[in-house]
Amino acid sequence: MALSNGTGAQSDPPGEYEFLDKIIRHMDRHLIFPLLEHETNREDISDERLKDLTIAKYRLLYNTNMTDYVADLWKEVNDSDEVPTEFSKKREEVLERLRIFEEESSKITDLLADDAVVSQLRSDKVANLKFLEENHGVTIEMVNILYDFGKFRYACGDYERASDLLYQFRVLSTDNEKVSRATWGKLVCEILNTNWEAAMEEIQKLKDSIETRLFNNPRAQLTARESLVHYALFPFFNYEPARETLTELYFSPPYISSIQTVCPWILRYLAAAVITNRSRNKNLGSSSGAYQKQLKDLVRVVKQEVYEYNDPVTEFVKALYVDFDFEEAQRKLGEAEEVLRNDFFLGSSTDVFVESARHLISESYCKIHQRIDIKDLSKRLGLSEEDGEKWIVNLIRDTRVDAKLDYKAGTVVMNHPPQSVYQQRFIVLFHGVNSERFRPIARERRLDLGEYWLKRKARSEKRNF
Repeated sequence: MALSNGTGAQSDPPGEYEFLDKIIRHMDRHLIFPLLEHETNREDISDERLKDLTIAKYRLLYNTNMTDYVADLWKEVNDSDEVPTEFSKKREEVLERLRIFEEESSKITDLLADDAVVSQLRSDKVANLKFLEENHGVTIEMVNILYDFGKFRYACGDYERASDLLYQFRVLSTDNEKVSRATWGKLVCEILNTNWEAAMEEIQKLKDSIETRLFNNPRAQLTARESLVHYALFPFFNYEPARETLTELYFSPPYISSIQTVCPWILRYLAAAVITNRSRNKNLGSSSGAYQKQLKDLVRVVKQEVYEYNDPVTEFVKALYVDFDFEEAQRKLGEAEEVLRNDFFLGSSTDVFVESARHLISESYCKIHQRIDIKDLSKRLGLSEEDGEKWIVNLIRDTRVDAKLDYKAGTVVMNHPPQSVYQQRFIVLFHGVNSERFRPIARERRLDLGEYWLKRKARSEKRNF
């Protein structure tokens, strides 16, 4: 379901409407709703955009069983206090169907609520079905009713009850295709119930299924991974214990390859997760080695995808770690902050992201400078000179770099270890006038300047030999 910009003439300067459209095309309709609701609640929303989103919500939910809410949306869209009779008719049909489902499923749901019966069930589904059939008259049809009833409850927006029914169906069913669909449905239910621990359990089940199941074609497996990385965004940025697990999942070879192939816009979230993990790892006392590996992997992927996808978050990474352009990194950080504050998933992480990004700028800046002007660095970080001085003091303390402040000169003196002649030559090239001569060549060959200089040095040594 694509979103329009009102009449189609409304501008989309940061490209966020287009970005949102990419995200929702890979979401279940019930997961799309909170994204649209988030857009509706933006303070800077225009009346035209608000109506556009209201229409989008109405069309999104029209074919569900949420009859009362859909009727309210119709009234809002049409500015009317009355609704067509079709809504009341559908409401009656939904209530009648619920009554029938309750009757048809009552026997098996009562059995599965009986502790004495459940205690006799084992992990073998075939044996469980035989036991229930022989002792309680349960049939395959009754088991399938659990699936149908769970789907119906799901369409009504009763996610808690739907989750229970889909779980009960999954315990007994030997239909692998339906079990897979039930697991996807249960994941959505747990997400919308904000039951993050249960959601992570379903993500793990789906991951295992995707990697072990025999698909009809490779594209089907790719599509399943694509859906999982989109659905997993909800616990990724709402449940702290999920952060490390999902970062590892996204960076794993099958998934990072899928992201690069079919949904590179997910790099925004992966980049944001890695950058904010800096503060998280510090608070948890985690090893910096794992974080440095994440950062290195992120830079590698961003470099590979720079011609296929970019946004202010990935452009910040590129400016800082590929081009070593600190002024551009600061500009992109400002743009990224604005984008993140309006992003459904990343809004609450914006301040942590900005804080961590400033640390990364400072650390990189300090590594290649012998003497740093506090005023200049403060400007690059978007801070006042006083705040910048405090920032640098804290940075030196936190990172334990060998440096000292010269308050009189307003500088920080870095005590770097001795450099080889080649490292010194690279710094001269990077900061001197000659650096611009090599930058286009490096970009054309998708190398950073450091890589370019090392390759150039190696060729020179080979000729001399």
